[in-house]
Amino acid sequence: MHDIRFIRENPDAFDASLARLGVAPASAAILAVDEARRQAISRAEAAQAERNAASKEVGRAKASGDETEFTRLRELVAARKEEIAALDDRAKALDEELRDLLMALPNLPLQDVPDGESEDDNVEIRRWGTPRVFDFAPKEHFELPAARGLDFETAAKLSGSRFVVMRGAMARLHRALAQFMLDVHTNEHELTETNAPVLVRDEAMTGTGQLPKFADDSYQTREGWWLIPTSEVTLTNTVRESILGAGDLPIRLTAHSLCFRSEAGSAGKDTAGMLRQHQFEKVEMVSITHPDASDAEHERMTGCAQDILERLNLPYRTIVLCTGDMGFSAQKTHDIEVWLPGQDTFREISSVSTCGDFQARRMNARFRPEGGKPEFVHTLNGSGVAVGRCLIAVLENGQQKDGSVTLPDALFPYLGGKTRITAEGVLE
Repeated sequence: MHDIRFIRENPDAFDASLARLGVAPASAAILAVDEARRQAISRAEAAQAERNAASKEVGRAKASGDETEFTRLRELVAARKEEIAALDDRAKALDEELRDLLMALPNLPLQDVPDGESEDDNVEIRRWGTPRVFDFAPKEHFELPAARGLDFETAAKLSGSRFVVMRGAMARLHRALAQFMLDVHTNEHELTETNAPVLVRDEAMTGTGQLPKFADDSYQTREGWWLIPTSEVTLTNTVRESILGAGDLPIRLTAHSLCFRSEAGSAGKDTAGMLRQHQFEKVEMVSITHPDASDAEHERMTGCAQDILERLNLPYRTIVLCTGDMGFSAQKTHDIEVWLPGQDTFREISSVSTCGDFQARRMNARFRPEGGKPEFVHTLNGSGVAVGRCLIAVLENGQQKDGSVTLPDALFPYLGGKTRITAEGVLE
């Protein structure tokens, strides 16, 4: 959510930043509601002061026997009471209207975010590894003989499209990847492993920006809980309605969780295989930081995600998303795209974003500087990385001409020393 004081003092700059996102100017509408709300509050306070003063005089008029003055004052007190109630109701309604306006607007991009309208305008900032040259036509993951443990047909019987049942070597490799990521993040990247619910209340989804605007992108139970689209929701909201000590920062968390997305608006995209599913698993990273440290933390978190891919020897590139391709809550986003030889292209496997105090204002998450008043923390989140997409990358980059898959060295300890998956789908 946005700081109303910033909008009051910088309406043109606010609208200019929205324009970079392709969003229409909003400051005039916001400030009109804000001014009406402030006037209602001011008038209520003036009426309360008048009521208080009249209340003090009522007794004196009664004691002096001045019935005319007594009646006038009593009627004035009653009238002001009704006026105050009406003004309070109006101020409350305007406050909710202002909150709705601010809640519906995306975060503002940082100055160094490139301008653009779509993914075509994103800017590559790093590339690691050299895509392997095959002496045969590489297949996509779902075409590989070694990946016969990926069962989309049975999943469709159980749940419909965009689900998968994993068996045998595929299930074990998937589990190994998640375990490997968690171990690296907790043992070497100084993140604290966390296991949190996948069902959350409205407030949690609102805090990180999924609600109210993107309700259609998520699933809700009959009881009102939401299935998390990412554990960013739970990890970030652990500091909701909190005032942290300066010494508590930074807080760095990681979690391996199920994620659920309706994929609204993605009809016809990536329908084959595991690239875009309604239910998937991800190892997430979240940082809660001092405002002065969030830029450096963004680079650090990007490095954590890149490190996972480098240890698995998966070629990737890192890009900065342009203003037209950023998410709702982000000030700046690095996407990491892994090389998929079966598609002969890079595909997103991690998205690392800094959100400034945008989510913190929605959650009322603050810290108290030494000797100062509470300030809003900064929040960051990123995939560390998507487990299913990492499985795809390992399979496609390690595929052999005979239909087998050679596995990365980093996974050997998690697979009992096994180094490959045969064309029959067996780990050996």
